[in-house]
Amino acid sequence: MRFYIATDHAGFAIKDDVIKILESLGNEVTDLGPDSSNRVDYPDFAHKLSRRVLEEEGSFGVLICGTGIGMSLSANKHKGIRAALCHDAYTAQMAREHNDANVLCFGQRVVGLGVIESICKAWCESEFQGGRHADRVKKIETD
Repeated sequence: MRFYIATDHAGFAIKDDVIKILESLGNEVTDLGPDSSNRVDYPDFAHKLSRRVLEEEGSFGVLICGTGIGMSLSANKHKGIRAALCHDAYTAQMAREHNDANVLCFGQRVVGLGVIESICKAWCESEFQGGRHADRVKKIETD
C-alpha cells in the first residue's frame, strides 16, 4: 500500500513511530510534514495530504493531531476523501470494510502506540467489502 502521512504539532512526536509501523507492515510511506514540533495549523496539512491521496489512485493517508477530530473534519471537506477517526482496531477495520475510508485519523493525546499499532494493522489487513456498502458510500459523495 502507498501511504501519505501528515501531522500538526500535537501529533508530531509519534509520526516517526507510525511511519515505522506502516513500513513494517510492508507499506511505502511519504512524510508530508511538518518537520518540527513548532505550532502549525492542522487544516494546512490535512488539505495537503488529501490532495495527494486524491491525485494518486489507490493511495491512503494518515493524519494525526491531538484528538484526530480537526484533521478528520478538514480532510472530509475534499470530495472523494473519506477520513475516518479511529480509536481502536475495530473502528479501523470497519472504516475500511464498510466505508471504503481512504484516510485514517487518530489523536496522539487519545491513543497510545500499542493501540496505534493495532489500528494500523487492522487498517492494512482490511479491504472494502463493496456490495450493499458500495451503495452507501455512493450516498456519501452525493452533493
